[in-house]
Amino acid sequence: MLAVMMAAASAFSMAGCSGDNNETTSTDESAQTTTEASTTEEGATEEATYDPADLDEVAEVVGKSYKEDTEHDYGYQLEMPEVGETIAIIHTSMGDISLRLFPENAPNTVNNFIELAKAGKYDNTIFHRVIDDFMIQGGDFENGDGTGGSTYNDEILEDEFCDKLLNLRGAVAMANSGRDTNGSQFFINQAGPENIDWDALQKQWEYMYEGLSMYHAQGVADYFAGMYGSYCYNPESVPEEVKELYNRYGGNPSLDGAYNAVDRGHTVFAQVFEGMDVVDAIAAVETDSETNKPYDDVIVTSVEITTYQG
Repeated sequence: MLAVMMAAASAFSMAGCSGDNNETTSTDESAQTTTEASTTEEGATEEATYDPADLDEVAEVVGKSYKEDTEHDYGYQLEMPEVGETIAIIHTSMGDISLRLFPENAPNTVNNFIELAKAGKYDNTIFHRVIDDFMIQGGDFENGDGTGGSTYNDEILEDEFCDKLLNLRGAVAMANSGRDTNGSQFFINQAGPENIDWDALQKQWEYMYEGLSMYHAQGVADYFAGMYGSYCYNPESVPEEVKELYNRYGGNPSLDGAYNAVDRGHTVFAQVFEGMDVVDAIAAVETDSETNKPYDDVIVTSVEITTYQG
């Protein structure tokens, strides 16, 4: 049976985290997920059925973890900083981008960003990956192409997902290559509300839930999470207040780790409160169609850590 599941893996191979919502098949409305497996040399088949996975059980298996913030309302990240609050200003060759930081919900990530900035690691780096209507990505101080960039102390930086910090338009989040693989790279969400498609996200989830149920029934949900976890965003777990925020402001909801069934996503640690016009201008530059790298470098001259003066 494991061989059958491995063969089925290709069915769940989708494009990388590109901001596109892939058209997917939907789950049968009956209480079971069904796949067909070859059982004889003549090619006869029999149905193998799997009960829909209990998502609480899956969460325990994969070690799902996120903070439930009871102190703030949904959307608090869009508020202006208070006078005296620590902020960051990304100085770029195209203008300044000012960030409100959220140490109360992503303390280690914020500290990592601040320490890297103070050490000058972001000075004269570039935005190496730019996709209009999705995001702009930078912070690779080692190679400048998305393949490098460690934490300030070269130690593991675990994901810090929070139900109140969302990948809304203007949110700043950590780029990664999987669970707890954060380094120095970050991206700024740039997609507008016209890109939000809850129906497509629901179809993708129904499709992935079939696969997750199959793997979980065989005791290998963690393997499925490692391979396809980025696509396991569960719209059914998303509060209406969150959906309303995305519908109004835009962003990339599928990147929210708190609403991913298998603990995959991108840690939000800051929000642009001034300079989204600069972000949009960067997103609009001409790029290589294969690498998404701007033909003309967009340079981060420095990242300044200061206090908000009002």
